[in-house]
Amino acid sequence: MNHFLDIHKTDPDALRSILSSAQSMKEARQGRSKGARDDEQPLAGRMVALIFEKPSTRTRVSFDVGVRQMGGETLVLTGSEMQLGHGETIADTARVLSRYVDMIMIRTFDEEALLELAEHATVPVINGLTNQSHPCQIMADILTFEEHRGPIAGRKVVWCGDGNNVFTSFAHAAGQLGFDLTFSGPPPLDPDPSALEFARAKGARVEIVRDPLAAVEGADLVVTDTWVSMHDSQTTRERRHNQLRPYQVNERLMVHAKDDALFMHCLPAHRGEEATNAVMDGPHSVIFDEAENRLHAQKAIMRWCLAV
Repeated sequence: MNHFLDIHKTDPDALRSILSSAQSMKEARQGRSKGARDDEQPLAGRMVALIFEKPSTRTRVSFDVGVRQMGGETLVLTGSEMQLGHGETIADTARVLSRYVDMIMIRTFDEEALLELAEHATVPVINGLTNQSHPCQIMADILTFEEHRGPIAGRKVVWCGDGNNVFTSFAHAAGQLGFDLTFSGPPPLDPDPSALEFARAKGARVEIVRDPLAAVEGADLVVTDTWVSMHDSQTTRERRHNQLRPYQVNERLMVHAKDDALFMHCLPAHRGEEATNAVMDGPHSVIFDEAENRLHAQKAIMRWCLAV
C-alpha cells in the first residue's frame, strides 16, 4: 500500500514511474478516440472515497472521471456531511472508511488532518490539496511541461506571486526531479523556508529574486496562481492586490523569458489580475493542457497507490 501525501515524501523513481504511466494512459485514450482499443479497467470492483472539506471543480471532476474511466466507482463526501474531526475522531473515521472503500482522496485545510487520516487508514490516502501543499497539481504540471518541451531536469522554472501551497509542491518537485526554481514575489508572501531547504539539500538551484523581470530571464516555464482565496476578507484582498500587482504575468514580463517559454496557471484564474488575457490565451500558454493533465496524472497516482 502506498500513500501519496506529498512529492517530497515520494521516491523520485516512483514519481518518474507515475509520470510515465500517466503519459501512456493519456496516449491510450487519445488512440481510442481514433478507433484503437483501450479496455484496461484496473479499478474494476474498487470504490474510492473523495472527501472535500474545501470546494473544488477540477479536483472533484478529474478524480471522479478518472476513477470511472478505470472501471471503479466513487463516493463523494463534503465537509458538511463529514465534519471531519468534529464528534468522531479523524482516526476513527479513517478506520471506518477503510472497511468500506479501497482508497481515500481528501482535499482539506489542515495538513495534520491528512496525516492523521493516512496514519490510521488501512487503504491508500491521496492528498488532493491542503493549505500546505498540492502535489497532484504539480504532477500534472510536470507532465504538461515534458509533453511540450521534454525532460524538465536542468530547466528553469519561475514562480511569480504568492509563495503558497502550490509553490511549496513545486519546490519539492525541484528537489526530487532536478530542475531550477526561482521565486519572485513580495517578502510578506515568501514561501515556506523548509520547502526551499529541501530542494537545495537535494541539489536544486533555488533562488528568490524580487525583480520579476530579472527573475524570468532565461525561464523555460513561468507559473502563477490566484492572488486571493474565496475565504479572504475584502481588506485582505485589497492588501494582497497591492502587494502582488508588480508580479502580474503580462506580455512585458514574458518577453524576458525564453522565446519558447511556457506559461502555466493551475486555475481558477482571476483574469486581468495575476495574469492578463493576452498571456493566458497567448502562444506561451498551456493552461488547458495543464488542466486536462490533472485527469491523467491522478489516474496514474491512483494506480501506483493500489499497485494495479
